This record gives sequence, C-alpha cells and structure tokens, in this order.
Amino acid sequence: MSLTDNHRGAVYMTGSMAGFAVEDVFVKAAARGLPLGQVLLTIGLLGMVTFAAMAARRGEALLPPAFRSRPMLIRCGFEITGRLFYGLAITLTALSTTSAILQATPLVVVAGAALVFGEKVSPQRWLAVLAGFAGVLVILRPGSDFSSLSLLAVVGLLGFAGRDLATRAAPHGLSNRQLGALGFAMLATAGAILLAVSGGARMPTGLGLAHLAGGTVFGMAGYHALTHAMRTGEVSAVTPFRYTRLVFALVLAMALFGERPDLATWIGAGLVVGSGLFALTRR
Repeated sequence: MSLTDNHRGAVYMTGSMAGFAVEDVFVKAAARGLPLGQVLLTIGLLGMVTFAAMAARRGEALLPPAFRSRPMLIRCGFEITGRLFYGLAITLTALSTTSAILQATPLVVVAGAALVFGEKVSPQRWLAVLAGFAGVLVILRPGSDFSSLSLLAVVGLLGFAGRDLATRAAPHGLSNRQLGALGFAMLATAGAILLAVSGGARMPTGLGLAHLAGGTVFGMAGYHALTHAMRTGEVSAVTPFRYTRLVFALVLAMALFGERPDLATWIGAGLVVGSGLFALTRR
C-alpha cells in the first residue's frame, strides 16, 4: 500500500514530536550542571550554524528579505518568548507536567485564528477549546497545591501559539533550512537574554558536552521533521499527531527522572488531548 501525503505527514509529525521530547530530556539534564541560559544559547548557536551551512550549500540566502517582514518579526518575538519560558519550565518543574500543559497550544491557535484572522469556529469547537483550558486548570490545580512555577509553561505555550499564528501570515518561499536557522537563532537569543540576567557561565564537562550535543541533534531533527510535516500533509490531518509528544514525554519523564504524574495531571492531560483532537477534526 502506497503512503499518501497525509500518511507521510503524520509520520514526519510523530518523528518530530519524538525528537522534541528527547531534546527536552537533554536540555533538562544539561541544565543540572550548566546555567539554562548557557544551555539554550549553545544549542541555539550550534543548530543555527548547521542549518545556515545547509542553506548556503544549496545556494539559499542566509538573510532573505522575508526575514525582515512584519509577520516574521512578530513570529520571532513570540518564538523567543516560547523558547525562554518553556526552557525555564522544563528545568524548574516536572517534565511530565510541562509537556501536558504544552498540549493546549493547538487549542490556543484555534481560538487565536478566530479572534485574529476571523476564521469561522463552530460552537462545538469553542466548547472543545474551553474544555481544553479546563484541563490546563486541572493540571495547574489552583488552590493549596498550586505552584506559580507552572505558569512558566503557560507563558511558553502562549509564545508558541503566537508563533504558529504569525507563521500563517508569514511570506512563503522560505526553505526548511532557512526556517530552521531562524528558529535556532531565536533559541540562541532566548538563551543570551537569560544568561545576561543570571550570569554564571562555565566550562562544561564531558558529560555536559554530550548533553548539549544530544539536545542539538534531536532538536534539529525535530524541527526539520516538523517543517516537512506541515508542508507534506493537510494541516487538519497532520496536526493531531502533535499529541504524540505527550506520550513520549511521559514515558521519558518516568523512565529517566523517576517522575510519577498524579491523578490530576492524568485527568487534565486527558481533557487537553481529547478536546484538542475533537477541535482539530471538526469544523
């Protein structure tokens, strides 16, 4: 049986989510021995240089005029916000909790597309968006068990949602390599901002270098697969496979960091994923 574009897009998306989940593990591990800002800056620079070299080899402009367009500048601002606060979240809070909250990003994109671009959203999809937000509240547990650090993940998801919305208005014609170089440049920028505030950069150990290399390799693989996924299949068919990231993240968090998500996290994650799948498969 031959694979359709949607099948290939789903495979790319699933592979992308696996890559990002493993990247999170390396970032969290590297940040145990190095300042987070240094970790993000190093991975960002390594990824940016590699993607830029790939683009140059294909004869593609390293600073195309499209990069200076208003939508791309807005996109960059949101991506820096998402990268910075999500990096803080996976370092300071449980990886399983942060990953579960991040799954609400597509729901915010659905709501934002209606409010910003005037896209029609049915009442059923609005109910799904509200159910997803309720799931995030269940995970956050406002009250006696509430941790303000969990809000870092919420700000991170808002940054990523804004980036995705801005991408819709961005100029076409940019290659995966150019987009990859720009994405990792924003990661480096986020790291530089954090390092300038916190300071404390130091020489990594051999294990630290291995963590940085692993984060770079899997982050690049995830980013490359993501752009392929979004350009191969239909968005409505491919996007639901973003939720596989939660499966990978939960398995890795439990296996490598000994995390044991509580009942509230499982219930909240179920609400977020279930409502997201409903919203993305309905008109």
